[in-house]
Formats: sequence, structure tokens, C-alpha cells
Amino acid sequence: MTLFPFEHYWGFYAAFSALILGLLALDLFVFHRRAHAVSMKEAAGWSVFWVALGLIFGVGLYYYSLSSFAGNPAMAGMNHAAMAGQATIEYYTGFVIEKALAVDNLFVFVMIFAYLSIPAEFQHRVLFFGILGALVFRAIFIALGAVLFQFHWVVIFFGVLLILTGIKILLVADTKDDPSKNPIIRFLMSRLPVTAMDGQKFFVRKAGKWLVTPLFVALIFIEVSDIIFAVDSVPAIFAITKEPLIVFTSNVFAILGLRAMYFLLAGAVDKFHLLKYALGVILIFVGLKMAWLNEAFGGKFPITWSLGIILGLLAVAITASLVLAKKTEAGIVPANPSRDA
Repeated sequence: MTLFPFEHYWGFYAAFSALILGLLALDLFVFHRRAHAVSMKEAAGWSVFWVALGLIFGVGLYYYSLSSFAGNPAMAGMNHAAMAGQATIEYYTGFVIEKALAVDNLFVFVMIFAYLSIPAEFQHRVLFFGILGALVFRAIFIALGAVLFQFHWVVIFFGVLLILTGIKILLVADTKDDPSKNPIIRFLMSRLPVTAMDGQKFFVRKAGKWLVTPLFVALIFIEVSDIIFAVDSVPAIFAITKEPLIVFTSNVFAILGLRAMYFLLAGAVDKFHLLKYALGVILIFVGLKMAWLNEAFGGKFPITWSLGIILGLLAVAITASLVLAKKTEAGIVPANPSRDA
């Protein structure tokens, strides 16, 4: 049974979407009306704001669900508090997964901005419109997922796909790609009439022709990257919950904070070098959850276990990354046997 059928909760979707659009408009036209380089202090403040907003929404979702279930005659006699609690934990788990998987993309954005020589003061504008587009594409993917994941073979297929993706992350060497060899960038640079930067404009008109600036190339790259990224992230959250409303809201709040997270972590992404291994294990875990664990546990693997496993993996990876980074900076490196020979 779907707890939040769209035909009964379309008003919630509309109000939630209006709220998000209002927050984005406030962000772009008030707080970031003038282009400027985002400082670490500002990025930290916005990161705390978006994370806090996402966490507060989870509390609101619990009480909203509790009230909604209690007023639904079809749910009479059911444990409404337990159902609302389950929905809330699913929301928080999806929020954590989306945040964790998104960090892996931040390094790519750093390289692309550097390769295209995008000034720091214009990066927020590119990320803003990139994330706005990402929200639209993510809504489309979630709507498709809500239909497709009703079929068992689709669930198994994406479960296996997530397992293989996780194994690939664990086995493939951690190399830094050359942006000039990236197929998306090569295609865009060869097909689009690209000209030099002109402030924060995406398009300029010269000699009667419309040309695009590197800002537009970066924007398209971010949009295409998110579509590719959604192939992993959306099925991963559907492994946690079958409720489109929870998938949608957790995705939105996780994505909204990516701009601030980018400016906060852009200079420190390399310090979390072990995070990719945690992400690989997380994808394998959620893939197993889709393809086997849910069935093995009577149709639903305990959500509290899922949240604990995911948070535990992330905590271990982040802590180990920071400890090893400090040892390296202090000059504590493994002995070189060939040196002593």
C-alpha cells in the first residue's frame, strides 16, 4: 500500500514545490544578486542552513504524516505513529545517501571550472541554474521510477546494476581525469560556438551571431552529469523506500545544499580520499537490498539498520581519511623497502 498516493497528496507536492522555488528565488535575487566569490564562512553558513532545513523538514514530515494517517478512514486501527516514524527514517536515510553520493561529483566540478577558467565569483550562478535544472530532471526520473519500480524485474535489474557500480568504484584506480579528454566536454567544445567570457553571461551576440560562453558549457556539463548521476542515485533511494513523496523531498533537500557544499569542500575534496570506498560499499549494500535483502527479510529490510550501516560506513571513511591525511602532512609515511636495501 502506498502511504502517500499522488492523487491525494498533489496539493502537498504543489505547496512543497512552491516553497522550494520561493527559496531559490530568494537565494538568487536577494542573497546572491551580485556576483561574488563565496567565502568559506559564507559557504559554511549556507551549508548549515540547508542541512538544518532538511532535518527540520523531516520532523515536520513526521507530524504531517501522523495527522494525515489518523484522518484517513482506510488506515483506521493501524499504528499511525509507527508508520509516520518509518516514513521519517526513510526520508533521513534517503537524504544521507543522496548527500554522500553527491560528494563524489564535487571534484569533477572543481576540475571543469578550472579547465574552463570560470572565475570564482561566477561559479555560484552556474551551480544555481545547474541545480535548478537538476531538480527538474530528478523529478522526471523519480516519476518514471515510481512506475518502473513496481515491476520486480526492474528492481532486480537496478539492484544488480548498483552492485556492479559499487564493485567498479572499489576496484578502479583513483585517477584524476584530464577534463580536455572528457567526452562531454569534447563534444560541447566541438559543437557549440564558444567565445570568451563576458561577465556572468551565458550567451553573447557578436557580428550578428549568438555565441555561448564557457559558463554555458559548464552549465550543460553539470546538467548532463546529473542525468548520468541520477541513474545510480534515484534507484539507490528507491531501494530504501517505495514512496515517491519521500524520494522526491529527500532528493530536493539534498540537492539544494550542493552549491554551499561545493564551496565548502572544493579545496578539501582530496582529503576525503577514502570516501569513494565507502560510497562503493554503500552502492553494493543498497543493490543487495533491492535484489535480495528486502525479500530475505519478509519484503522490507529494517530501515533503522540501513540508516545505521550507511552512517557507520561514512563515519569510518571520513575519520580514516582525516587521520591518514594528518599523518601524511606530518611526514609519517610507510617505509620504503627499496631504500633500505
